[in-house]
Formats: sequence, C-alpha cells, structure tokens
Amino acid sequence: MWRRAARSVVYLWVSPGSLVGLTAAAIARRQGGRARVVDGVLEVTAGPLLALMSRYSAVGGGIRAITLGHVVLGTDAEALESTRLHERVHVRQYERWGPLFIPAYLACSGWLWLRGRNPYLDNPFEIEAYRADGWPV
Repeated sequence: MWRRAARSVVYLWVSPGSLVGLTAAAIARRQGGRARVVDGVLEVTAGPLLALMSRYSAVGGGIRAITLGHVVLGTDAEALESTRLHERVHVRQYERWGPLFIPAYLACSGWLWLRGRNPYLDNPFEIEAYRADGWPV
C-alpha cells in the first residue's frame, strides 16, 4: 500500500512535465502515432511531430526521442527501443526535479550556449543520460 501511495506522489510531482507530454502524445496519435505503456512510461511514436520539433531544436541531426515527464515520444518503434535506456534516465531526472526539470534543463542549456559550449551535448542532464548508454562523455 505504501509503495503505491509513494508512486502516486511521484507521478503527481512529475505531472507538469507529463501534461506537456500527454498533449504532445495526443497530437502524435492524431497524426497516426501508436502508444503503449512500458514500465510505467507512456511511449508514443510521433514521427511527424518530432520532425517538426527538430526544426527548432539545438540538436544536430534531429530528435529521435524526447522525454516529457512519464511520456516518451519517439520517431518510430525502433527509436523508442534503442533510446529506452537514455530516455529512462530523463524519466528519473523528472522524478527527482519534478516541475523544476524543464526550467533547469533549459537554464543549463542557455548558460552553456552563452559560454560558447554545446547546449545539448554539454548539458549535465544529457551527460548523465549518455553515460547510461555507455557513451564516453
């Protein structure tokens, strides 16, 4: 019982990011995306939506997947599977930071950009996620 109550509190803490993710997931579903829950995280194929998001992203080469709370949007099923470890790190980051995650992530990226560094690859949130993938960062 306590475990379920604690999990509910975590989902509530992360809910601001998840609401953004659920909104994006609804758009993706209207564009033909598919959704399923994997380990308590909603995964949605969102190819057209992510292609649009990539236009306005600092990520070179486009976005294959993005985490918004307990929602992960991926270009396709293969992208969701191959980025699962990386994106689950972001889910855990949301669970730690809650509603502060998005502002903290963007603030880090902005600070890095102002200092002439890569706002994506040098972001500590991304470094932690890439380490989970085994990347030497």
